[in-house]
Amino acid sequence: MALSLTSPAFDDGEAIPREYGYQNENVNPPLAIAGVPEDAESLVLLMDDPDARAPAGKVWDHWTVFDVDPATTEIPEDWSAADATEGRNDYGETGYGGPNPPDREHTYRFRLYALDASLGLDASATKADVEAAMEGHVVAEAQLAGTYAP
Repeated sequence: MALSLTSPAFDDGEAIPREYGYQNENVNPPLAIAGVPEDAESLVLLMDDPDARAPAGKVWDHWTVFDVDPATTEIPEDWSAADATEGRNDYGETGYGGPNPPDREHTYRFRLYALDASLGLDASATKADVEAAMEGHVVAEAQLAGTYAP
């Protein structure tokens, strides 16, 4: 079975429910993980908004989570990542920062990576830091996308 990432709150390519938005409850949606390879030492979860390039001038980073236990099969809504590390998002905060498109409907990517190593970075790490550290260690990846409109 291939690595997969799904959500009971929305289907791939469908609308992310309003409560997960930055201006609403700003809690992460529930996620389900399956098919983690046996040789995985840790998981990384990145959420970003590639449609922010025009209004923000860059891909906006919403959530960076790393050193997640590879035995994890569920990330509950409003997850307290006590057994993982949450890095910095582009709101200048640590943890989840929900969708908040300034202009039109945007597509948000939740990307899951299985790694053959733990990263050992601290909570000041950004998505760029995590991506640099995981280079050469990705053994599998999966993606879930959802849309959100202002």
